[in-house]
Amino acid sequence: MNEVPQLVHLNENEDTPTVSGRALHQALEIKTPYTQWFDRMCEYGFTENTDFLTFHKIVKRADGAEMPKPQTDHQLTIDMAKELCMIQRSEIGKKCRQYFIEIEKQWNSPEAVLARALKMANAKLQDSDQKIKHLETAVRGQKAYIRDLEPKAQYCENVLRSDNLTTVTEIAKDYGMTAVELNAYLKENGIQFKRGGKWYLYAPYAKKGYAAYKTVGEDSFSTHLCWTQKGKLFIYQLLKMDGILPVTERGVNV
Repeated sequence: MNEVPQLVHLNENEDTPTVSGRALHQALEIKTPYTQWFDRMCEYGFTENTDFLTFHKIVKRADGAEMPKPQTDHQLTIDMAKELCMIQRSEIGKKCRQYFIEIEKQWNSPEAVLARALKMANAKLQDSDQKIKHLETAVRGQKAYIRDLEPKAQYCENVLRSDNLTTVTEIAKDYGMTAVELNAYLKENGIQFKRGGKWYLYAPYAKKGYAAYKTVGEDSFSTHLCWTQKGKLFIYQLLKMDGILPVTERGVNV
């Protein structure tokens, strides 16, 4: 029985140990070619993907050159391997079967079960550590990105809070329009109305900090509706929805 392990190569990397069909065929000293023998053995009721898995491997000749066709082999469960040993009704078949029985005992021993459980737990811990490292790397990247954006965000915030007022004429010029045309557009869109020669914002927009009144020209008693930076951004977004962009964004010089 001590000779059997050298002949039968076990694969213990899976959840349960398996054995190569060709290795068992060689150990049992079967004279029939492997594929014919295996097909005949399957007639005893063995089922693929339950009792065995089929795979193909590249085989090299003695001179190192690869064979033209991949070689078919099978991974057999220990139960199937034991039954195949019994079917052969030979002394070597008996030895191989005893070997597989011993393998099962060792595999199912408390020590082996505990060792596999510890190995699995360790693998999960390593996987968790890897995921944590990836998350930490991602977080560091996000923090760096936020640090880069903070000055720009602060600048935008300062601009929007700026008390600087812009006339409708100045805004209209950015779009290649006249003040009359832009005022008419804002009126048509329900943003403002005119009364007593002055423009006023409708209630939904009046308290949003979009506009204010300031003296324009030499007449200190003449005030006009002017737009804040926040209001200017509002007009930009409003026009953009209608496909109207500033002249500079159209690639045309003002």
